[in-house]
Amino acid sequence: MSSLLVSFLLLVALAVQAVDVATSYYRYVNTELLGSTWHQPDSHPVYTLFRRAGGSDGDTYASVGSPEWSKSFPTDPASMQNMPQPWLDALHKAVSAGKIPDIPVTTTPPGSNPTYPDGYDPMSPDVCSSTYQCRIPGDIWDGPDGYLSLSFDDGPLPPSPTLYKFLKEKGQHATHFYIGTNILQYPDCFKMAWENQDDIAVHTQTEEVLAELGWTMQLIHNSTGGRVPKYWRPPYGDSDMRVRAIAKEVLGLTTVIWNQDTNDWSLSDPVPITSLDKIATQMHTWLTGSKKPGLIILEHELSNQSVQAFMDAWDLVVSNGWKTTSVAQMGDASAYQNSWNASAPVTQAKVGDLSVHPPSTQAVASTT
Repeated sequence: MSSLLVSFLLLVALAVQAVDVATSYYRYVNTELLGSTWHQPDSHPVYTLFRRAGGSDGDTYASVGSPEWSKSFPTDPASMQNMPQPWLDALHKAVSAGKIPDIPVTTTPPGSNPTYPDGYDPMSPDVCSSTYQCRIPGDIWDGPDGYLSLSFDDGPLPPSPTLYKFLKEKGQHATHFYIGTNILQYPDCFKMAWENQDDIAVHTQTEEVLAELGWTMQLIHNSTGGRVPKYWRPPYGDSDMRVRAIAKEVLGLTTVIWNQDTNDWSLSDPVPITSLDKIATQMHTWLTGSKKPGLIILEHELSNQSVQAFMDAWDLVVSNGWKTTSVAQMGDASAYQNSWNASAPVTQAKVGDLSVHPPSTQAVASTT
């Protein structure tokens, strides 16, 4: 037998042995390590976390809308009872450090602005109430020049899917300032906005700022793969130096107000203070006017009428050359405290962890 033939037969034998080894390892990995099936069934919560929207922080969370998911949220999110101790500790620490001004909680009679006790001027630098148009440095009121920065309050609610479908058809993303109890009541609407890769922020409806903000943040964290909201909007714009400080110093939240108000929240009221025609006139004025500063218009996904008011104005947005962005991503900012957006990597963090940051831009770029 020639030496050439012997060499060839040895190579064939080695190749066969390599195939056998690879096949054995493959079977070991798939049967011993991963079980009879390596993938999770479609009903597994991981599919809720990863379908369309991006990565998570590595933890496993209950599926949005499931009993396990909802039971982690208190029936009364505004109650100071049963709050996680770290939140209370952070509040006490901030108060002791003099970071939370001693300003009385306002009272709000029906149909009027928040009222402070005698001796507290809402326009003074010590109080600086945003309801009275006093601007605190660091709060967000205006958009970048030339931009209409999109956001909607009070969702998710039954009118929300119409809005979400419209945004998706137009290739737009918005920031949704959500109320925690509404997320619990309408999880499918929440999932629709999340799968559209819109930005989720926090809205409140009571004066118990820390409790409601914290629990709503926790619910959003558990529903978005561990993302910690970065922005919040106070109801009626009712914020001042005390409220802002609690949100910022304890929970790391940035306050977002607006520079134009449609009053569309009242469209479904028995006696509305505006109308679709009036809003259309306002929108025409704003959208054909100056682009400095950019627009942040207060709008709501509260009723069919309020959603319609936004959709009716869309052609004006396009025809007048407005650039658009989500409020939470203005100026290329990160939408969350620990992630750039709905599809970016996530830094593991808890609500109230003020030292957290999104993964570096280099890490984000390496995954795209």
